[in-house]
Amino acid sequence: MALTAFVFPGQGSQRVGMGLDILGRRPDLADTYYRVADEVLGFELSELCLHGPADRLQDTAVTQPAVFLTSLIVLDVLRAHDVDAALVAGHSLGEYAALVAADVLDWTDALRLVALRGRLMGAVNRRTPGAMAAVLDLDPALVEAVCAAAAAESGQVVEVANLNEPGQTVVSGQVTAVRKASEAALAAGARRVVPLRVGAPFHSSLMRDIEDEFAESLASVAFREPRIQVLSSVTAEPVGAVEEIVAALRRQLTTPVRWTGTVTAMAERGASRFVEVGPGRVLAGLCRRIAPGLPAHGTGTVEEIARTVEDVLAATGAASR
Repeated sequence: MALTAFVFPGQGSQRVGMGLDILGRRPDLADTYYRVADEVLGFELSELCLHGPADRLQDTAVTQPAVFLTSLIVLDVLRAHDVDAALVAGHSLGEYAALVAADVLDWTDALRLVALRGRLMGAVNRRTPGAMAAVLDLDPALVEAVCAAAAAESGQVVEVANLNEPGQTVVSGQVTAVRKASEAALAAGARRVVPLRVGAPFHSSLMRDIEDEFAESLASVAFREPRIQVLSSVTAEPVGAVEEIVAALRRQLTTPVRWTGTVTAMAERGASRFVEVGPGRVLAGLCRRIAPGLPAHGTGTVEEIARTVEDVLAATGAASR
C-alpha cells in the first residue's frame, strides 16, 4: 500500500508573505484561522505572517505560532483536495501541527501552547544569550566529542541539538562555547559550519529552567489518543498514549531532535512519500537525503501545493475534487 507521511516544519522556515497566495485562492481561511488566531493570541499574527516586518517575524515568540498557523492552513488545503496522511511527524515545534493533524489536540489549544513555548524560549535567551550552528559533513559522534571539549574549555554549555540528516548536525548553547565548538569542528574535518539565525539555544540543557512552567500548561490542555500514527522527533518512535505524548513535548525542550531517526522510522513503517506541510522546503530536502528512494514534496506556494496534490493523487489512484 502506498502510504503518505506528512512532516511539519519548525523554526527557520518562516518568511514574510507565507500563506498570502493561498489566501488569494481561499479567502475563507482568513475567518477560519487568521482572525481566530489573532483573537486567541491578542496580537495581529495574521498581519505579521502576511506582511511582516521581517525583524518582528524573526522574534521567537512570533515565529513559532506563525509557522504553526501557516502549516495548518496548508493542511486544510491539502485535505480539501483529498490528500491526507497515514503517518505524521514534526520537526521541533512542527510536532504540534502534527498532533493537530492526528486529532490529538484542538488547534487553538496547540496555538496557545506554541505561543507560550516561543515566549519562554525567548526569555531564556534574554537571560543567557545563546547560539546555534549547523555542522556539515562530520560524523555526529565527532560533533558530540567536539562539543564536550568546547564545553570543558569554555566552562559554558554547548550540546548537540538536532540530528537533521547524516551530513548535518546542529549544535546549541552559549555563544562562546558554540564558537569554540564550531572552530573545533572545522579543524576536525567538517566541510562547513553555518551559524543559524535563531532566537535562543534550542534543544539544550539551557532550556531546563522553563520545563516546569511549560509542563503546567501541558497539564491544563486536553489531549486525545491519535487517530493516525504519530512519531515523536524526541524518540524517533511512535507515541500513542496521552502520557507518552505529553512527556515527549516536555522533553523536546532540552533534548535533541532526532530527525534522521524519525524519517527512517517512518520509511520502515511503510511511508512511500513525504509531504512537507507548511512554509519552506527544508524538511523535503532532509527527507530526500535520509530516504533517497522516496519522493518528498513541498507545499510552500500554491504552485507547489498543486503539483503535490497531482503527484500524490496519481500515486494513490485517487481523484482530486
